[in-house]
Amino acid sequence: MSDSVVRVSILRCDATRFALLRSMMLDAEAALRPGIEAMPGLLLFYAGADEATSSLINTSVWDTLEHARQLDTFQPMLDAGKRFVAEGATFERPIMHYASLWRFGQLA
Repeated sequence: MSDSVVRVSILRCDATRFALLRSMMLDAEAALRPGIEAMPGLLLFYAGADEATSSLINTSVWDTLEHARQLDTFQPMLDAGKRFVAEGATFERPIMHYASLWRFGQLA
């Protein structure tokens, strides 16, 4: 798995919108999970929220860059992104794809 790819998508918002967008992220799991879990090459997927920076992330680990890029055209993810933007979110672009250099811990 040393050639795995970590995909990081960051959403930022005004502090006054954070609670709403956090709630929307929680709700988005039901629509996103089945399709993402069915994609070839998925190793791990995390969604996270940091109130201190008014930001949320989707971070996933894939076996190849090609597989990580499946999310670029996954329509439920694109639709969710539009809903977040409509509520004041700004996504950092481009989405980052990091080649794994090393890893450790229980999931390694």
